[in-house]
Amino acid sequence: MEGYIKLAGQLLDMGAESIALKDMAALLQPQPAYDIVKGIKDTYGDVQINVHCHSTTGVTLVSLMKAIEAGADVVDSAISSMSLGPGHNPTESLVAMLEGTGYTTDLDMERLLRIRDHFAGVRPKYKEFESATLVDTDIFSSQIPGGMLSNMESQLKAQGAGDRIREVMEEVPRVKADAGYPPLVTPSSQIVGTQAVFNVLMGRYKVMTGEFADLMLGYYGECLARAMKRSSPWRRPRTRRTSSRFVRPIS
Repeated sequence: MEGYIKLAGQLLDMGAESIALKDMAALLQPQPAYDIVKGIKDTYGDVQINVHCHSTTGVTLVSLMKAIEAGADVVDSAISSMSLGPGHNPTESLVAMLEGTGYTTDLDMERLLRIRDHFAGVRPKYKEFESATLVDTDIFSSQIPGGMLSNMESQLKAQGAGDRIREVMEEVPRVKADAGYPPLVTPSSQIVGTQAVFNVLMGRYKVMTGEFADLMLGYYGECLARAMKRSSPWRRPRTRRTSSRFVRPIS
C-alpha cells in the first residue's frame, strides 16, 4: 500500500490533478481498495481519486463499495446488458448497492433501465467477439486483464484452437516473467498475450513477434525486473512498423 501512496504523491508533484487506480484484471480486493484510497486521501488531502475495476474475479463490486467508503470520487461501471465477465460491474447494481448508505450517484434508475434494454439488443450483434469467461478466480494468480483475455480467446478461435485457452493462461505468467514483469496493460498486455499464444501453438519462442522483441530490448521502457539476458538471440534493430511481423531467435 505504501508504494501506491508514494507513487500518487510523485504524480501529484508532477502536476497531476487526479489519481486513477486502474484494475484491469479485477485483482483489487476490498480491503486493499479501502486502504489505498484512504491512504492517498489522508496523505495528500482532497485529491480526486477514480477507481477502475473489471469484474472477472467476482470480488470487485465489493471493492468499489470499500473504495467509495474510503473517499473515492469516481468509480467506473457498465450498463448491465454490457457488463460482467472480463468487463465492468453493472451500473444498476452499483446504484442499488448505495441505497441507504449515505452515498449516491444521482443516476435515474428508470433511464438506466431504458439504456439497458437498448444495449440488450445491440450486444448479440457482436457475439462472435464475446468472451466465454464469466468468473475466473485463476486470474488472481495469472493476473490476465479482461481485454487481454478476450483477445487471446479470439486469437485461439481464429486458429481453431479455442480449447487451448487454459494452456495460454498458464503460459502468460511465464512470458511476463521472461520479459521482466511488464505491466499487463495496453500495449504490453497484447504483446505478452500474443507471444503466449504463439508459444503454445508453435513451441516456446519458436516464433517471436517484432513487438515482443522490442519489449525485450527495452524499447517500451524499463520493466520492474530485468528481462531475460538481452544477448544475441533477442537482438535486432528497432523497426518502425504499422503491422506485426515475426522474428525468430538466433539459434
